Amino acid sequence: MMTPMRYVMLVLAIIISLHFMLSFSHEEYSKATSFSRLTDQLKGYTPPEDYSPSVHYYEDTPLANNTRRANATFVLLARNSDLNGIAGSMKQMEDRFNKHYNYPYVFLNEEPFSDDFKNLVSGLTNAKVEFGLIPRDHWYQPDSIDEKKAEAARNEMQRNQVIYGGFFYRHELLAKYKYYWRIEPDVTFFCDLHSDPFLVMQDQNKVYGFTVSLYEYQATIPTLWDTVKEFIHEHPDLVTPGNAMAFLSDDSGESYNNCHFWSNFEIGDLDFWRGEAYSKFFDFLDSKGGFYYERWGDAPVHSIGAALFAKKEQIHFFKEIGYRHNPFQHCPQGDLHSQGKCWCNPKENFDYEWYSCTKRYEALF
Repeated sequence: MMTPMRYVMLVLAIIISLHFMLSFSHEEYSKATSFSRLTDQLKGYTPPEDYSPSVHYYEDTPLANNTRRANATFVLLARNSDLNGIAGSMKQMEDRFNKHYNYPYVFLNEEPFSDDFKNLVSGLTNAKVEFGLIPRDHWYQPDSIDEKKAEAARNEMQRNQVIYGGFFYRHELLAKYKYYWRIEPDVTFFCDLHSDPFLVMQDQNKVYGFTVSLYEYQATIPTLWDTVKEFIHEHPDLVTPGNAMAFLSDDSGESYNNCHFWSNFEIGDLDFWRGEAYSKFFDFLDSKGGFYYERWGDAPVHSIGAALFAKKEQIHFFKEIGYRHNPFQHCPQGDLHSQGKCWCNPKENFDYEWYSCTKRYEALF
């Protein structure tokens, strides 16, 4: 005959066995009875119905079976000649982050991508990969631009060794996405990412994310700020209260201090660029011809747009993402460096060099 204690032990064994069976066979039961769920309830917190501990922002281990993603994509503006540099950047992104998430890639080019290009980059990921052509009117200057004047400006900048230019346009392949992460050839990602930057953007209502900020070359944008002030004067209602003007100007907007976010890395909200304020702003700038007669690039234009038409809290510094685009790099500091298993030297960090604008961003808060 069994003693009362043996009966108790038998009942507990049956209950525990049933619990494990239900945990493996019924997902909702598993979520409802998880340790983290029960402890949250004891604290008086009830997670939303779609909560899953496996997709919390800051997991200690990579997510092998992530079930929650943002509506987002990587964007790569590239030519066929960029293949080697693109392959290196993309392989790092896969190894450091995307092999756990499988966010899609959108490649854009002014001419058709070669089969070699398509085959190589498609083989680097299990995610969806799309290739698109940039329409001629998105890549080349409109017919209304005075070509002789534009050519003279380009020649003058070449003589003065003014570097880089260009701007970023929307494309039909991006129409279905809300967020994008821009990747360039020959960049370095130093750290493992155990959180999803896209979900940070989505859940914290961010519109623009960066890793490096610095001063623009004044020679590329001599009339840009006067044009911005003209737009603000004509459309004061579009400027958002609580914005980041103090990042751009040291005298309440009278002059531009040339600070901008380096757009070769940017994580952005496409709906923000598609919105009324930025659309009107961009069209206004485009009508002035500075993209062609000077060298207004997407970096200062995006930075000014984000700073004026979003709240300052909606601009996010991704301190945990180790990133290098020659000659500058952001290397995570302190615990973030060890958590990400970063291989950059933390002493080689541009954040607080004299030419960095990170101090100005942090002063906003």
